[in-house]
Amino acid sequence: MKKGLIMEGGAMLGMFTCGVIDTLMENDINFDGAIGITAGAVFGCNIKSKQIGRAIRYNKKYCNDPRYCSFRNLIKTGNLYGEEFCYHEVAEILDPFDHDAFENNPMEFIVGATDIKTGKCVYHKCVDGRERDLKWMQASASMPIAAKPVDVDGYLLLDGGIADSIPFEYMESLGYDRNLIILTKPVGYRRKKGFESYLAKFALHKYPAAAKGMFERSIMYNRQMEELEKRERQKTSFVIRPPYALGISRTESDPNELERVYRIGVQEAERRLDELKEFLDMVPVTVNKL
Repeated sequence: MKKGLIMEGGAMLGMFTCGVIDTLMENDINFDGAIGITAGAVFGCNIKSKQIGRAIRYNKKYCNDPRYCSFRNLIKTGNLYGEEFCYHEVAEILDPFDHDAFENNPMEFIVGATDIKTGKCVYHKCVDGRERDLKWMQASASMPIAAKPVDVDGYLLLDGGIADSIPFEYMESLGYDRNLIILTKPVGYRRKKGFESYLAKFALHKYPAAAKGMFERSIMYNRQMEELEKRERQKTSFVIRPPYALGISRTESDPNELERVYRIGVQEAERRLDELKEFLDMVPVTVNKL
C-alpha cells in the first residue's frame, strides 16, 4: 500500500490547504508521496520540508508588499507575482525554505505543469527544493495572462491546472492506492467557462494546444470532480474540502482573510482526523494489559 497526498491549486484559496497540511504535520500523519498543482505545489512543498506554519506566515506578512504581488510587477516583468522576490528573497532570506530537510525527507514530492507546445501536463519529481525544483514550482503556479511561460528542462510551461487540475489518476499510475485529496472548492462545485477562458485563448494563440486546453478546462475539471465525488462515496479516496465556498479572491491581500481561510482548513482537518487515520490504516492497536 502506498499513501499519497494530492493537492489542488487555487492561488490564495490554497490557504485552506495550508491549514490542512499543517494539521497533518502536527499530528505526525505522513505519506509516501505527494503531488501539488499550482498553489498546491508552491505551498504544499512545505510538507516535505516539515515547516509547519511557514506558508501562512510569509503570505500574511508579504501579501501587501508590491514586490510579492502587484500589477506593477505584471507591467514591468510580465508576472503578477514577483519571481525574484517570491522564489528567491522570501525563500532564501526572509523566511528560508529548509532545503536540507526537504532533501532528507524520503517522501516523494511531484509537481505538474502544462507544456504549452503540446497542451499536456508534464510532471517533475523534486529532489532538493533548490533552483531547478523552484523553477518547476513556479511553472506550475504560473497562471495564463498573469505570468510568462517558464523555460525549464527544455519545456515552456504554465499553470499545471490547465491540463490536470487534480492529478489523482497520475498518482494512481505510480502505484499510490491510498490517497488523500485536498480540494479548495466545496462539494458540488462545477467550473463554468468564464471570460478568462476566452482571454487566455487569445493570449495563447501562438500555442493552439494550450489555448484549446485552457478553453476546455472546465470540461476536464468537472469530469474530475464527478469522478472524485464517486470515489468519495465508494470510500476509495479520502477527500478534504471546504465545507462551503471560501469567499476569498485568488489574489487576496487581506491578512485577516488569509488567516480565516487557513483556520477553516485547520478545523476541517481536525474534524476529519480520526476518520482519515482509519482510512490510512494508522489507528494504533490497543494492547490489553494482563
